Amino acid sequence: MTSNPLPSYWAVAAASAVAMIVLTAAPAASAADNATSKVVRGQYLVQTSGCHDCHTPFKMGPHGPEPDMSRMLSGHPESLVMPPAPALPPGPWIVSSAATNTAHAGPWGVSFTANLTPDAETGLGQWTLRNFTDTIRSGRHMGRGRPVLPPMPIPVYNHFTDDDLEAIYAYLRTIPPIRNRVPEPLPPAQKSAAN
Repeated sequence: MTSNPLPSYWAVAAASAVAMIVLTAAPAASAADNATSKVVRGQYLVQTSGCHDCHTPFKMGPHGPEPDMSRMLSGHPESLVMPPAPALPPGPWIVSSAATNTAHAGPWGVSFTANLTPDAETGLGQWTLRNFTDTIRSGRHMGRGRPVLPPMPIPVYNHFTDDDLEAIYAYLRTIPPIRNRVPEPLPPAQKSAAN
């Protein structure tokens, strides 16, 4: 038996093939791991930043109002047509809210919480990351439209980093889409001449 100091052609080819598989799989696995970690981070941010407090309609539970997770982040229910907001007496009370915690009336008029699900017609399904980021950064719908109204805490959410907003957006793309067309905001009631 003679010893061949050079590896055989087939051994080199096999080693090269294994190396190619490992080298091409690593970036794909790394990209998948990165995408997964963004979604996990986004879920954490949504769950700890009060998003469910307004964007998930409340229902009455055994201990009082609680988020109705069957309508998770779907905004003000389109089937709930709100009557005119009650007039509050002068004084320190300036806001009234619906029992669902998805409609709020105050000096700005009436605001309805948005559908954050990825529904293409009624939610954020057509939004890009840029639309989402511009909305939070500018406090304007899609970064250029009408103002985003209270109680949305834009001055607080402006402190999210770009990575945070990308993670939130990535997570919102993974939740179940819910078709729910939220009404447009209503302007403030006009004061009568007698007031």
